[in-house]
Amino acid sequence: MDERVIRGALERPRGHRGGARRRRTGRRGTGEAELTFSPELMAEIRGRFAHVEECPFEGRRIFFENAGGALTLKSVVETSGFYASVPDNQGRANGASAKLMETIAAAKAEVAEFFNAQGGTVFVGESGTELLFRMIRDACLGAPEGGVVLGSTVEHPASRSAAARWAEVTGRDYVQMPHDDALGLVTPEAYAAAVTPEVRVATILHTSPVTGMGMDVAGISAAIRAVAPEALIVVDGIQHACHGSIDIASYRIDGYAVSPYKVFSRHGYGVAWASDRLTALGHDALAGGPAGNWELGTRDTGAYATLRDVVAYFDWLGGEVSEACDRRARIEAAAAAIHDHERTLTDAMLWGTDNLPGLARMDGITIVGGAENAAREGLVTFAAEDRAAPAIVEALEARGIRVHTRKADHYSGNILSPLGLEGAVRVSVCHYNTLGEVRDFLAAMREIV
Repeated sequence: MDERVIRGALERPRGHRGGARRRRTGRRGTGEAELTFSPELMAEIRGRFAHVEECPFEGRRIFFENAGGALTLKSVVETSGFYASVPDNQGRANGASAKLMETIAAAKAEVAEFFNAQGGTVFVGESGTELLFRMIRDACLGAPEGGVVLGSTVEHPASRSAAARWAEVTGRDYVQMPHDDALGLVTPEAYAAAVTPEVRVATILHTSPVTGMGMDVAGISAAIRAVAPEALIVVDGIQHACHGSIDIASYRIDGYAVSPYKVFSRHGYGVAWASDRLTALGHDALAGGPAGNWELGTRDTGAYATLRDVVAYFDWLGGEVSEACDRRARIEAAAAAIHDHERTLTDAMLWGTDNLPGLARMDGITIVGGAENAAREGLVTFAAEDRAAPAIVEALEARGIRVHTRKADHYSGNILSPLGLEGAVRVSVCHYNTLGEVRDFLAAMREIV
């Protein structure tokens, strides 16, 4: 089967169809918000994803658990099935093997464009977490002796755990600067106050899966390099990838990791970018193998092929919402439209819509990161004074609305414990969610609390 058949559903004429418009926020009011996507384009968007309205096990539901894993593109499902059926291996002297190698090479180039990465290496691994561990380990082992490893308390345990472990192994202190509890983020100014010339390795979280706040990666990186220009900087982009643009060329970093199941692909692999200088350091590899190879053993060609489906989707959506002529510009246009639409949804969730009060207007509700926060990316986490988070999640599930409990454990305790919260409810949206689904959520919350 020609791969074009697999990917054909995503191949559409480019050009603006008037499918999108700029939003007028419903913030501070309870009126109707103007949506970024027209009803026709929204129907097309939702039609490209599997299980938009129904759980395959439990029936109809509203999916507000996107931070735990976004919906999957139908093209990804089809592509995965096709490549799972191919018996041939890479690096063989036959046409099928050559096609597999072409697919991998094309995917690496397209993902590099999606990341806007100039130079460096794109590769896949076990998961986004595993790739963060590998890059942070190699940075710590390869950096000049002495110094410190710098991070922040807002980070996911994937980067915090890796930094702590490899700082200890390499005989360095691990310095965690406190994040702003009220805002749920860390700023470039905080890094600037903490960085010293002794920083050898630094980690940055792009977006928090608990607070939902995005960090200024370029600003933080600049603050680090102003004082420690040779530091190796690794970024956790796992939560950010589906909510906004990635622009590695502007970050001046050395590593960036993403979990594709959080950006419309499937479980079972992660994808990362490593700079040339991080790649040049020693790392696990087969003796006598190709120089600069990050991958251990034969990787799944289907993983690379499904990354192409994700890039093609952003490319298609960018063509629907803009008149951009090149793929990178369309990817940026898609990311901007996604950000606008999700902001409309979270504003409605916080401040209300269609005469339904928002969470910020309900008595006894605490919004993690504050209701007024421009850094928010598609996520609202809240707690109620008189009802435990698991009980609210259960009540919403009974009404067909899927959300998630964040507990003050090793995953989220760094965020919730300083706020005096044992748990909180995370409601995470994506651009295929609708204002009608937010209305249903608010109506249910009015009954529950």
